[in-house]
Amino acid sequence: MDTQVVPRISREEEIYRLRTPASRRFFAEAREYLPGGDSRSTLFYRPYPAVMDRGEGCWLYDVDGNRLLDFTGNHSSLVHGYGHPAVVEAIQRQLRKGTCFPGSTEPQLRLAKLLCERIPSVERIRFTSSGTEASMNAIRAARACTGRARIATIDGGYHGLSADATAGVVVLPFNEIDSTARILEAEGGRLAAVVVEPVLGSAGMIPAERDYLEMLRETTRRLGIILIFDEVVSFRVAVGGAQEYFGISPDLTCLGKLIGGGFPLGAFGGRADIMALFDPTRGRPPLPHPGSHNANPIGMLAGAVTLELLTPQAIDLLNTRGATIRRNLAAAFAEAGIAAQITGLGSLFAIHLTGQPVRSYRDTLGSDTDLRHQVFLGLFNEGVQLDPRGVGNVSTAIGSDEVSWLGAAVRSVLSRMM
Repeated sequence: MDTQVVPRISREEEIYRLRTPASRRFFAEAREYLPGGDSRSTLFYRPYPAVMDRGEGCWLYDVDGNRLLDFTGNHSSLVHGYGHPAVVEAIQRQLRKGTCFPGSTEPQLRLAKLLCERIPSVERIRFTSSGTEASMNAIRAARACTGRARIATIDGGYHGLSADATAGVVVLPFNEIDSTARILEAEGGRLAAVVVEPVLGSAGMIPAERDYLEMLRETTRRLGIILIFDEVVSFRVAVGGAQEYFGISPDLTCLGKLIGGGFPLGAFGGRADIMALFDPTRGRPPLPHPGSHNANPIGMLAGAVTLELLTPQAIDLLNTRGATIRRNLAAAFAEAGIAAQITGLGSLFAIHLTGQPVRSYRDTLGSDTDLRHQVFLGLFNEGVQLDPRGVGNVSTAIGSDEVSWLGAAVRSVLSRMM
């Protein structure tokens, strides 16, 4: 007798399936050609991911015609939403000139100047095709500069790297000053760099504590370790990124996501003496850095326009709306009697279904991920797109009405679960 247990389909999943038959068919076919049906592991969720057709401002439309209020911005890449007219117009002008060339272009200098002017610690900068490549090159520079091989990363940090699969990596506990300091003192003579996200993005938008970052800055400087800030996610929290917000200058900075205006782009930069390792003007550089698509003019121009639109006033408004969302979410879960911690900084936010305060990745390990998934599906059914991990952010296309809509949608979903 077959005793196989068939998992029970929840009410929210049943509704989701009814709303997304075209996505289901697409995903089934895509798995015949792509492992997992896609090329981005983080996009998968049960029972299958919705397939997107187009985006307009803060709205997404999937292949089934569902209209979704978007609080992902493609994992924080689109700080001005989908298809901002100024960005689109600039891209169209550049497309008529050409998509890439065997030489530098004016858009590269334009974006480089904007970034160096916004981030005082970045004296020189170079471009890559992703934030992951930026992190890899920053680590190359740290190793070449110090003559050391080992790297320290933060428990739960991303950087496009897998710490447990990377040789010579020391993992530091986040926001734990004493234990981190002890590890750094013990390993200091072997460490080339400490790589830290001022806001742990993939771990659930967990901000660093200022005292922790100050300890990292003082200790790394004293021990001759290069301090690298991964600001791929956190750059949006202030004009000069999280390093401006916290008042701490790293030696090197990695950037990505929003600086490409919706196109593949990463950047790394910092102290002029370190970045000189990539300089070919005096002969063969110690660190060659080729790449046929580095500094592609389409991404350069889209990024430059994006940054020019991201004024101090725009950032203040984003951060105000982010703070409102965090308050609204905390209130909604409290009213429903569901233990939840809402983390984030500026326009970044995340939901952790746990009763204990969340200061590090380890604090999230006891979260109720099954309930969080039901909340995610429920929000989709209410017409709201959030990251399946409970992570979100605000774009400039989102107004106060959309912020209120999110709060109402969460309350509606939670009421069905009580």
